[in-house]
Amino acid sequence: MSTQLINKLIQENQVFIFSKSYCPYCTRVKRLFQKYKVVFKAMELDNEKGGNSIQSELTKMTKQSTVPSVFIGGQFYGGSSDISAKESDGSLFKIFEKANIKFEK
Repeated sequence: MSTQLINKLIQENQVFIFSKSYCPYCTRVKRLFQKYKVVFKAMELDNEKGGNSIQSELTKMTKQSTVPSVFIGGQFYGGSSDISAKESDGSLFKIFEKANIKFEK
């Protein structure tokens, strides 16, 4: 069930973040997207029934065991350090443009 739910959430939302409410790296990514006025949905795995099994399935899918797990336009783009690096080199905005995601610099 976890795989189906994960795929459904990724398909239904242009930007989806699997997160934990207490995680400073998750907060950093969400604030970054808010800064650029990017509409996103997040699932706080620590507040979600079955959150551990969702995270286990995400690990299998992405080969990344930590959160946040950021999906943009249906594609996995990594975690906090990956997204920060993409912001720094300007490629994050190209990713948004390619996926037709509105943002403000």
